[in-house]
Amino acid sequence: MSKVLVVEDQPNLLRSVAQALSEAGFQSLAAGTLAEATSALRTGVDLLILDVMLPDGSGLEWLRGLRAEGNSTLVLMLTARDSVDDRIVGLETGADDYMVKPFALNELLARVRALLRRDMRQQATTLTVDDMTLDLLARTVRRGAVQLDLPQRQFELLAYLMKHPGETVSRQMIAEHVWKESSATWTNVIEVQVNQLRKKLHLEGLPPVLHTVRGRGYRIGSEA
Repeated sequence: MSKVLVVEDQPNLLRSVAQALSEAGFQSLAAGTLAEATSALRTGVDLLILDVMLPDGSGLEWLRGLRAEGNSTLVLMLTARDSVDDRIVGLETGADDYMVKPFALNELLARVRALLRRDMRQQATTLTVDDMTLDLLARTVRRGAVQLDLPQRQFELLAYLMKHPGETVSRQMIAEHVWKESSATWTNVIEVQVNQLRKKLHLEGLPPVLHTVRGRGYRIGSEA
């Protein structure tokens, strides 16, 4: 069941949207302020329905901050502003779709379903671990707001590690699945490539994400 967080300061509209989502089979959460939304977002959600104007700040600026931190949660913006320029600003800030108030609940639900379907198709070719995203088709890697330039072997190594988040991956496994050879031949090469990859993933202000598990191998993801 997909979890949808509705962030809206009009109580009646908030209740109506949350109820419609629940009746349509979604798990809905409701927030009337950005502070409440920030707290709810930590529980993990699949999609945000976000109002532009909220009592404690701008939904657009809040979204801009989320995207800068590397948060890629789907966002459907709601606003009373219907000019083309306003919609462009919303989309360029990082929204995935945009609806102008007043709107029909049926259309809102259709937009939510379309966004989630599109996201499921993208997930088949996209790997995400913490603040890092790897696109297997575009062959791009981002950590937070920074795009990383990786040579082919390091890209393949990172992709393999990201397919096993939180797991300890041995050099033997890497040799067999990335190098397609035995570890006896490639152990030193693998260690060099891991160290080079670790340096590229290390960005100021962000926690280490590639760890050595002494005597066992390597692990991608935040420290436990």
